[in-house]
Amino acid sequence: MSTDLKNLPRDRLMALLREMPKAELHIHIEGSLEPELIFALASRNGITLAYESVDALRAAYAFSDLQSFLDIYYAGASVLLHEADFFDMAMAYFRRAAADHVVHAELFFDPQTHTERGVPVEVVISGLVRACEAAEAEFGITSLLILCFLRHLSEDSAFDTLAQALPSIEKHRGRLVGIGLDSSERGHPPEKFARVYARCRELGLRLVAHAGEEGPPAYIWSALDVLKVERIDHGVRCVEDPALVARLAGERVPLTVCPLSNVKLRVFDTLAQHNLALLLAAGLCATVNSDDPAYFGGYLNQNFVETFEALPALTAAHAYTLARNSFEASFASAAQKARWVQLLDARFSLG
Repeated sequence: MSTDLKNLPRDRLMALLREMPKAELHIHIEGSLEPELIFALASRNGITLAYESVDALRAAYAFSDLQSFLDIYYAGASVLLHEADFFDMAMAYFRRAAADHVVHAELFFDPQTHTERGVPVEVVISGLVRACEAAEAEFGITSLLILCFLRHLSEDSAFDTLAQALPSIEKHRGRLVGIGLDSSERGHPPEKFARVYARCRELGLRLVAHAGEEGPPAYIWSALDVLKVERIDHGVRCVEDPALVARLAGERVPLTVCPLSNVKLRVFDTLAQHNLALLLAAGLCATVNSDDPAYFGGYLNQNFVETFEALPALTAAHAYTLARNSFEASFASAAQKARWVQLLDARFSLG
């Protein structure tokens, strides 16, 4: 690895950000559904949308907070009905990920968004699994699936979803490896789902949860101590609690940070105010991710480039750390992680 990463010229840094191998650990696959594909699937499935055109739909992507985003997010997901729809959506993401030099992706999906519309959970999972297999064959991208419960719904609904998904979980054990918790954070603390997380832990599933985006640092504590999660999705509000920062750093609990999403949803007013540099300075295992890229204006490379442009204190050394963190924080095998680190070291030796 280059020994002068802190003084690398900015143009070379931006090229490295785009070219370096990286993993994406916080991507809601329904949030990668671009307006063009929404209209194509609506046409294929005979669905009438509330928007007259792709441009009209994209113009509606102006959000004041998480809930205003979720309202249009769920409307977009209404075009997903068949296995082929989920396959096409995931493959569209994988094509963009390959262009961004993503070597591994761990995809969140929300079965309750679809089962509430009468789409069987096995249809959702089968389409996504088929896309994961195709992406590995076509692009060399490895991938895993994480089933997310919607936190604005009840824990009983989460249990029902788990029961519906269990046959697919058993069938695809090597691919569907974990569960997560997403949707509206405010008013829905992690402990609301303590029992279903305990059951998933008994089933041997990996555990993650959104916490500390709009919700307070207390939600991160609860996710760690009540849900027993291994990763915190978002987590940027941890800096409000020094004891929490010390714990996260000491235990190497990964944070899957999503900079453009944080700005789009008004967690930060501008990227220049983002605390990514502070998280890294505190020794946290922070990573960069795109969250819901179709809605928030950028896939993984755009998150890296725009964030580094807005935060001049970030150097190539930070870029290396973020990419390496993404491998460390993944649920991939030790052998896979070692291979990716070798690729990363080789890329940075060209700096």
